[in-house]
Amino acid sequence: MAARLRRELGIDVDAIKGSYGEYKVLVDDAVVIDGGALVILGVMPSTRTIIETVRARLNPSQRSQET
Repeated sequence: MAARLRRELGIDVDAIKGSYGEYKVLVDDAVVIDGGALVILGVMPSTRTIIETVRARLNPSQRSQET
């Protein structure tokens, strides 16, 4: 996922190993995606959801223009 974010959004990304069953995406130290309890069962947030959420967080003015 980190490589995909780098490639599609052209941003610097750090991948940090978390605890078992933990999957979070942070932008500027704020959690924007939290996989929650379903991650333990192998249900991960979709790549599309993650990219769109990070993009919206990085460009809030662009998001408001789209709506």
